[in-house]
Amino acid sequence: MAGKGTMSRTMLAAAATLALAAVFPAAGQTERKAPRIDVQKYVVEAEVNPRTQSITAKVDVEFTAVDDNVTSANFELNNALNLTRVVDASGQQIGASRNQQDSSVRLSFATPVAKGKGGRLTFLYDGRLTGQEDSPVFGIKFAAIGPDVSYLMYPARWFPVNDYTTDRFAAEMRITVPSGYRVIGSGQERLDQAGDKNVYTFSFTRPSFPGSIAVVRGEPRRVTSSGVTTAFYLRETKAMADAYGDEIAKIMTFFTATFGLPFSSSLTVIETESGTPNGYSAPGLLFLAPKAIGKTPNVRLLANQVSRQWWGGLVSPTTRNHMWIENGLARYSEVLYNEQANGPASVEGDLRDTYVEALTVDNPPLIQDARLEDYSPEFWASTAAKGSAVFNMLRYVIGEANFQKLLKAIPEAYGWKNLNTDDLRKLSEDISQQNLQGFFIQWIESSGAPEFKMEYTVFRTQKGFRVMGKISQDLDTFRMPVDLKIETEGNPEEKRVEVSGTSSEFVIDTFGKPKSVTIDPSGKVLRFNPKMREAVAIRRGEQFAEVGDFGEALKEYQKALDVNRTSSLAHYRVGELFFLQNNFQSAANEFREALNGDEEPKWTSVWSHIYLGKIFDVTGQRERALNEYKQALRTKDNTQGALEEAGKYVEKPYERKRSNQ
Repeated sequence: MAGKGTMSRTMLAAAATLALAAVFPAAGQTERKAPRIDVQKYVVEAEVNPRTQSITAKVDVEFTAVDDNVTSANFELNNALNLTRVVDASGQQIGASRNQQDSSVRLSFATPVAKGKGGRLTFLYDGRLTGQEDSPVFGIKFAAIGPDVSYLMYPARWFPVNDYTTDRFAAEMRITVPSGYRVIGSGQERLDQAGDKNVYTFSFTRPSFPGSIAVVRGEPRRVTSSGVTTAFYLRETKAMADAYGDEIAKIMTFFTATFGLPFSSSLTVIETESGTPNGYSAPGLLFLAPKAIGKTPNVRLLANQVSRQWWGGLVSPTTRNHMWIENGLARYSEVLYNEQANGPASVEGDLRDTYVEALTVDNPPLIQDARLEDYSPEFWASTAAKGSAVFNMLRYVIGEANFQKLLKAIPEAYGWKNLNTDDLRKLSEDISQQNLQGFFIQWIESSGAPEFKMEYTVFRTQKGFRVMGKISQDLDTFRMPVDLKIETEGNPEEKRVEVSGTSSEFVIDTFGKPKSVTIDPSGKVLRFNPKMREAVAIRRGEQFAEVGDFGEALKEYQKALDVNRTSSLAHYRVGELFFLQNNFQSAANEFREALNGDEEPKWTSVWSHIYLGKIFDVTGQRERALNEYKQALRTKDNTQGALEEAGKYVEKPYERKRSNQ
């Protein structure tokens, strides 16, 4: 995919509007209230009927009060499910009120529960789960019961959930399905027969998030590679299963060596349906959407999802304000795997893309991310992208050896537990023997990123040369070591200097005569510079285009062009916008500008020619269209199937899809 799938964002804007517009934070949204109870265990007894797309369930919830004299509790339950009643351990019915807006169920206890004392609740409910309509995250299908494949993921809240993503629990799930179906779940499995029905029981005794199941037909294809067995329920060929199995085995082997032992050395992979997230991980399970499954494995996606057997499954945040640890480590695990497989140079582009994404939104500090809506672009930009950037910078600050120790120490110290930012800081300090309070305040508890400016003078000395300079930036509380690269007449030299406050002086002695000095040559620090401002503006424009806000998208692309008038990507994106609005002359002008620009990235050339060909076809200029398609073919750039696209329109002219309006 061009630019990691961003090439076609604008072309798909209409479809993306439905999928993405609803996951932006609602106006006035507030953080969830702190839970008053801690759930230890769920006992789920459910009958899933794929033919009627229905579920009937009884769920026992064992809990402990964490507040004094608890008289109420809040759970979340999918709006498509009809809650019949809730009773306590004595069988007395409990008052329950539902809020469709946040899928919550508020319970009122007749008798207060003292702090530290336990209790039991029983929920009885039924309903049909068919798609996106009642999903707790509108537009994302986390649960669907159907005749061929059914999946009920934890985010669907298909059972009553307390303190989503942070309250770890043990579970026993007894799922009844018709004969001919089988159930996939987390934990130790047992199969019993009940007449013409199969009853699957899954026991998961450790506190985690074993709340996802799938109902499938047939037998899986099992692939064993390097001691790792993966079972596949995919619409796939044998060759695809083998390729995915080999890649997952490599990933599991590397992560086990890097992070320690996971819950299980085997995984089951289930293909879902359109409308689901590209990937979702549960203990021992991976769910993959059809669009995420190709002839060759999506290595980054697989690395991210497999790593969640550790980050999320084994270790999770104490509250959603610390979600950056889980999502940041999962995103950074992509980098770690790619780096060991293909070398440090292979991750430069990935890290740059991550830094760009982290800078796209004016986020609150990471420690306040609970106010962001799950699965919104802001949420992922903050928790995953900025979180990953923070771990990359932490690696730089404490050193490679200490960072590798840290990656193993986190699961060792907090396996099957919750972890917060302060815990992570103390663990990092113990390992590195450094005071990291300033680092964590800067990147976790504060917002903003620096933009360095530098001035320096070179003097000759008796032993060589001396560079005396000053680094300035706008963040008064900023403190961070920064590398300087000095190009000399001999070998280049690198020195680390401490940047503190808005102005920091440095003195560096060199043997060879300095020719230039570069700040942060490897791009370790999350910061702005002209190239980053250009990239960030383009990415923001893409985000607006994805949800159909072409006016705001155009403003962002213009910001990028204000930084770099020759930006091929910015001109290309503007051309896409005009093309979608049938403003063909303006679109053609922008695609010409893209071809005459800096050609970054390279694929803008082949696709600009293709778009120009489409414009000439639409305007009845077939010879000019053919010329553009042939120029596209001559680039030999097949990014996102460009050559097949050009070849198709050489054979048959492009026809514009007309609106029904």
